Amino acid sequence: MSTPLLQIQGLRAGYGRAEVLHGIDLRADAGGVITVIGPNGAGKSTLLNTVMGLLPGKGSIRFNGEDITALALEERVMLGMALVPEKRELFGTMTVEDNLVLGGYRQMRLGHARWRDRLADVFDLFPRLKERRTQLAGTLSGGERQMLAVGRALMGRPSLLMLDEPSLGLAPLIVREIFAIVQTLRQTGVTIVLVEQNARAALQVADHGYVLEMGELALEGPADSLANDPRVIETYLGTNRSATP
Repeated sequence: MSTPLLQIQGLRAGYGRAEVLHGIDLRADAGGVITVIGPNGAGKSTLLNTVMGLLPGKGSIRFNGEDITALALEERVMLGMALVPEKRELFGTMTVEDNLVLGGYRQMRLGHARWRDRLADVFDLFPRLKERRTQLAGTLSGGERQMLAVGRALMGRPSLLMLDEPSLGLAPLIVREIFAIVQTLRQTGVTIVLVEQNARAALQVADHGYVLEMGELALEGPADSLANDPRVIETYLGTNRSATP
């Protein structure tokens, strides 16, 4: 078996004395898409924040074969990790283009002279952002803000991209567009960890899935197997299995 790009073993994390994650084991192979689904309060965002270094955790986190459990957030960014948080956290008083340029910090620090050329790739992926490049980020629609958040993360050319609830609060048509972008991204070779409440859409684009409940892994397996698991269907997918995201 190949060495995974991301491997988590026995991960415990929480807030103060309140432990939210209780011994999580998870792996993401290079170039693949994994999804973590589960109800509100299951610990999905806590998982991503701990992997990114925003929260302390106990256990083991290995990235590209290196133990990064004790590394700071900036060090993880420089290794090629990126997180698009649930709240997007854009700079609303700055333009679309300026937000994207800030995302190129890693490439600039690594000394890539032509790091700004990445803008063209992001604009190819998100033509709407190119149309609005001089517009303030705070004036964008919800779907455009999500595109900008993903585009900003991609400016750093990460090898691991973590997406926290990318479809949250978006209209169904925009949700389809966001998941189509996830499918496009996998063709670029970036490894994706997708946290989603929209279990149906997530399992359609993922290779492997994890079901997180009350801070523990309840199920895991190939995404198509989970999509046909009676428990997953009953709890997360409902009876209309032909529905599209």
